[in-house]
Amino acid sequence: MADDGTQRRDFLYGAATASALGLAGCIDPSGGGGDDGDTSLRVGTSAGGTRDVGLAVERAVSEHSDEIDYSTVESPGYIGTIYRMAQDQFNAGITDNNSLTKALDDRGSFADESVDRVPHYGFFAFPYSIYIVARSETDIETFDDLAGKNVYPAEPGYSTRATTLDVWSQDPTADVYDEMNIMDMGVSDAPGAMEEGRIDAAIAYGTPGVRYTGWVTEYDARVDVSYVEPTEALIESVESYGGAGTRRTPYDEWSLEQDIGTDEVLTWDLEVNYTFNPDASEDAVYELCRVVDEHTDTVNEAEEQFNDFESTEDMHASAIERIPVHPGAAQYYQDNDAWDDSLEVGD
Repeated sequence: MADDGTQRRDFLYGAATASALGLAGCIDPSGGGGDDGDTSLRVGTSAGGTRDVGLAVERAVSEHSDEIDYSTVESPGYIGTIYRMAQDQFNAGITDNNSLTKALDDRGSFADESVDRVPHYGFFAFPYSIYIVARSETDIETFDDLAGKNVYPAEPGYSTRATTLDVWSQDPTADVYDEMNIMDMGVSDAPGAMEEGRIDAAIAYGTPGVRYTGWVTEYDARVDVSYVEPTEALIESVESYGGAGTRRTPYDEWSLEQDIGTDEVLTWDLEVNYTFNPDASEDAVYELCRVVDEHTDTVNEAEEQFNDFESTEDMHASAIERIPVHPGAAQYYQDNDAWDDSLEVGD
């Protein structure tokens, strides 16, 4: 995804790491760097499925490595994880690309309280893929039909909601978005509101091939819904937004419990990643990459939401040019012939 041209925040970087990188951007994985050789990783994770993923990775580390001191630490959401990493409360965390790009640009929550440091990229954990459905009894067929309708993009404060509204509110879909009645309520109330006709359309999201989030599963069981077809304008907005991924998924590979009238869904993806502070031990990050690459099956046995990597290259499928890769992770990719020259090593 292309850089949107906005002002970039400087990345802080440990002196030991900077000297090891040199001009070529390479490191010696046995040379320490960061935390004076301390190979402990305190990983901030928000509640729910994200924490389950973190615990599954922790299990794989405990079974397949004696080189990392890994601990899962509860953190208040993806944005809260970025704040707490900047405050050095922990040196690793699970957060998403959209929140990271907002931190870079002082947008959203970061407009009022910016951070001096944004973590480096490590590897792709899982996506939350998002699309939109409407109650079948409405006259909504395409995205343009959402103008004037009651639309529910998830609970205020949810990253899936923020990403959805970020996509919709830009040109060329801003005119339709401006005419929507955006509904604000908790996800526990949304299925009932759809059943009662107070919500005309809502997002559906989850991890493709695994499961939908709980409240989507609930309204799927209670309300007949149909796919809202994307317009050319929506496709352009989805593909141009730098904080989200894009994919087309066959519906039969990731279906609700009902036929929604499509063979394929276009999704905008909240891409959730393992990230690391610049001073996190290069050795520890390198070893963690090895564990999840070689023992993805162990992670998936504990939590299938975590990506099932088919190749080492898949580990950085969500990396974007604006966010440098932690040098420990970069070295792992380089050593395994999986590096992407369009990416930047943390500097």
